[in-house]
Amino acid sequence: MFVVLSYDVGKRRVRKVMKTCRRYLTHVHESVFQGKVTERDLDNLKKDLAEVMDAHEDSVRIYELESPRYLYTEDLGRCRDLSNII
Repeated sequence: MFVVLSYDVGKRRVRKVMKTCRRYLTHVHESVFQGKVTERDLDNLKKDLAEVMDAHEDSVRIYELESPRYLYTEDLGRCRDLSNII
């Protein structure tokens, strides 16, 4: 499956959350990640994030798609080349 993940976490936890997300997904913009993952990897990612974030202060949003072909994105300004992950 293909996922897009974004987060909003406290300053003290940003590095840990980013490092956790990078183990599974590609960093595309500030606090946004995307990539193909298995169901098992997605479950592991969620568990790993739960260990480093504060559920009372932080938030993570995950969009799940069956295929990246249903995802339309439009980039304005300086953008990374993400053709290798879709």
